[in-house]
Amino acid sequence: MIQDIFEKIKQNRGPIGQHAKESHGYFTFPKLEGPIGPHMNFRGKQRLNWSLNNYLGLADHPEVRKADAESAAEYGFSSPMGARMMSGNSNHHEQLEAELAAFVQKEDSILVNFGYQGMVSAIDCLVDRRDVIVYDAESHACILDGVRLHMGKRYVFKHNDVEDCEKQLQRATKLAEEQGGAILVITEGVFGMRGDQGKVKEIVELKKKYNFRLFVDDAHGIGTLGKTGAGTGEEQGCQEGIDIYFGTFAKSFALIGGFIASDEQVVEYMRYNMRSQIFAKAMPLPLVIGALKRLELMRNEPQHKENLWKITNALQKGLVDAGFEIGETNSCVTPVYMNGSIPESTNLIYDLRENYNIFCSMVVYPVVPKGMIILRLIPTAVHTMEDVQYTIESFSKIVGKLKAGEYMSDKIAAV
Repeated sequence: MIQDIFEKIKQNRGPIGQHAKESHGYFTFPKLEGPIGPHMNFRGKQRLNWSLNNYLGLADHPEVRKADAESAAEYGFSSPMGARMMSGNSNHHEQLEAELAAFVQKEDSILVNFGYQGMVSAIDCLVDRRDVIVYDAESHACILDGVRLHMGKRYVFKHNDVEDCEKQLQRATKLAEEQGGAILVITEGVFGMRGDQGKVKEIVELKKKYNFRLFVDDAHGIGTLGKTGAGTGEEQGCQEGIDIYFGTFAKSFALIGGFIASDEQVVEYMRYNMRSQIFAKAMPLPLVIGALKRLELMRNEPQHKENLWKITNALQKGLVDAGFEIGETNSCVTPVYMNGSIPESTNLIYDLRENYNIFCSMVVYPVVPKGMIILRLIPTAVHTMEDVQYTIESFSKIVGKLKAGEYMSDKIAAV
């Protein structure tokens, strides 16, 4: 019997969507208002905000605001009009690509309008049905969706398990030899949920035994890791071993869009074959010029990264000293692990926001196993030591309530 798509949707709202009526506008799709920074308004009250990917604090930097405003006034958001291959190219686009490539120590780069879409499309562009993909089990959704598009074989290895990665490479090598294909290994520089760096250097070492190319999504690494901010590869001393480097503008750049950097011939191939860029309008000039200004500040004002790590180190050390579990993070991403049900977690977050005026992201099942709560904190260069101290004190009070069962309820907090 044939079904109606709309009826299927009505009957199965999805694991998160089934709670939409109770959560929308508060736990999901909240509205943070006012200048972007560590203190923003939520539902008419100012909250201490740990939930924005504004690592270097550039979103409200006066030079950034000036560059954004002036470029918008000069060009508007319609320019250039058309896809870059047809009519939408500009000197500014090419300048940004050249400067980004130099920043991450690659020959060339290509801009993508959105990080998520760029990653999906890049994977689709780079491999064909004879090729084999090997990827980390906890890769970001954009990688997983790109892998799903792959018409060939793919093997997943246990998260950050280099031994299992090698095992999958052995399987991939056998199949690639039989099919006359190639192997692409995909991992992340920093895993955005738990904050642990990918085993990039160890995977690069596997090139001595296996023939593959390495694609690294360094969304949380660029601007935050490495001596110059060039990311995880620079931090681990293996930037040359990353064959294809992906960076987003949505984190340290506090913008939108991203780029992919690699050898000149590889980038040229992507420029002429990556469907999401061939058939999409070019990135508007205000975004391109804004990215150029942000990149200039990353290179010339190292104090932003220094301040970021001052806050990060204080936050993470303070949490550990207070008895909190933050896992194996070795990046700025700071997860705080707690045990509790979904009703407990919603009541906890409600208490945190309404009575302690702290806004942070909550992660529960199905993203993590049942019974686990992760409060994910994203420090920035513009937070203060006072913000850190207040947060640790507040968390200590809240976890005490959680352990005492004060958040146990079958009802989601009224919002």
